[in-house]
Amino acid sequence: MTELEKDILNSDQESATDDGACTENTLDKADLNEAAVTEDNVTEGTAAEDVVSNDADGLEESELPPEVEEQIMNATSALVLEADANRAQDQEAGDEPEDDEESQVDIMKAVIERKDFKEFRRMAAEMNEADVASVMEELDESELLKYFRVLPKNIAADVFAYLPIDLQQSMILMLTEGEATNIIENMYVDDAADLFDEMPANVVTRLLAKTSAETRRTINQLLKYPDDSAGSIMTTEYEALKLHLKVSEALEKIRNDGIDKETINTCYVIDRNRKLLGTVTLRSLLFAKPDIEVGDIMTENVISVTTLTDQEDVARDFQKYDFSVMPVVDIEDRLVGIITVDDIVDILQQEATEDIEKMAAISPTDAPYIKTGVFETWKKRIPWLLLLMISATFTGMIIAHFEDALSKYVILTSFIPMLMDTGGNAGSQASVSIIRALSLDELSFSDLPKTVWKESRVSLLVGATLAVTNFGKLMLVDRVTPAVAAVVCLTLVVTVFVAKLVGCSLPMFAKKLGFDPAVMASPFITTIVDALSLLIYFEFATMILGIA
Repeated sequence: MTELEKDILNSDQESATDDGACTENTLDKADLNEAAVTEDNVTEGTAAEDVVSNDADGLEESELPPEVEEQIMNATSALVLEADANRAQDQEAGDEPEDDEESQVDIMKAVIERKDFKEFRRMAAEMNEADVASVMEELDESELLKYFRVLPKNIAADVFAYLPIDLQQSMILMLTEGEATNIIENMYVDDAADLFDEMPANVVTRLLAKTSAETRRTINQLLKYPDDSAGSIMTTEYEALKLHLKVSEALEKIRNDGIDKETINTCYVIDRNRKLLGTVTLRSLLFAKPDIEVGDIMTENVISVTTLTDQEDVARDFQKYDFSVMPVVDIEDRLVGIITVDDIVDILQQEATEDIEKMAAISPTDAPYIKTGVFETWKKRIPWLLLLMISATFTGMIIAHFEDALSKYVILTSFIPMLMDTGGNAGSQASVSIIRALSLDELSFSDLPKTVWKESRVSLLVGATLAVTNFGKLMLVDRVTPAVAAVVCLTLVVTVFVAKLVGCSLPMFAKKLGFDPAVMASPFITTIVDALSLLIYFEFATMILGIA
């Protein structure tokens, strides 16, 4: 007997309890004749129809006097009302377990802590697979494997699909070949392809060798598509109907093989060469006459993507047309798969995370932060930091060039950080707005003149407001001369103007040249604006104060 079987046996023995025998009082014929009906004749909470069936032992309903029937009905009604009241009190007191998913997750965690495998298996069968996976992913690998093997076979593959990809890859190697093959065969093929995408080729070959020929062929086909393309995220498990199929035949086909499809809400009409002709919804099939052809009720205006379409463009199409599923065709317009909205949600999260990391000067990574090692994190951050550090040397060179001039007006040095920070912040505001607009496809390179004109007006208003406010602070608080205040305030206006122009134009030029606009974000723009703000500052100081 294995250790797991011993744990389950002990758990069963500990969970066995003696609840006692439940007794039920019944009404006999003598009691009915005497009309002595009380609450003791039935168990609390027994329904009225149970009482009527119990009191009918050898006595016809028509044999009871009317007053006896009335007493029976009154007594049973009172019992039902009392039972309802008790049940309501129990719910208010919290005696009944809450059905919300948070409480179920907490209960399952407690079940795992006391190693109650039988109760864990029962709860897993009743809970959502995503909630079960969220609990299991917190276990260490040995415990994870043990509890995974306890799961009912009909939900094991679904729970596995909700686990993080790194846990999937480690678990699939710890399972026996038979267990691993069973999991792969019961997963949706797009999820299986994602699992194999980052695994060593020899491991993938060994695992696929045990799967069916159809599964192996489909997964290999998906793995051949480029990363971040529509082909790499699609699934081939869709419902296709022939053009001249009767509605009744189509519904019968859906009943027979629809259970294995990713979705049957939208079916795709194809010809003998699998060319996509149209779509038909399950709703349309249900309300159509059985003897008409599918081609008569299909929608011919089909919006689709190709296997090589970028996944970001696919996500935009989903957002634009409010789709829940979209067909994928090859270069000959033959239907090869579909993309569902659950994959699009993952893509949107992935792309947003990638853009945020690039805007913070970090090389993107797919691994969760807590599971990324120190050395891996260092590799992702150091290249950009080195580049920005080297580019920042130009700022130091500018200050060093005007060192002798600054010695005559030392007060000018104290305003350098404020001017550089204000310029960097102004540029970051513009760049983030433009990068977001570009990612949402709200702007294109042809909109550059309009964008520059708008940001120019905004920068003048912002710069003027900051300059007036700062002039009052310089004169009343810092007590500087009007000439020094003029240098600082004029620099502020021009710096904000230049920063806004740089912040709005660089991302658009990057997009035009084929680069990710997110690269031209805060750190990069701040470095450029810092150098420009110093040049502007010392130029005004030379003109007004006469420093050389």
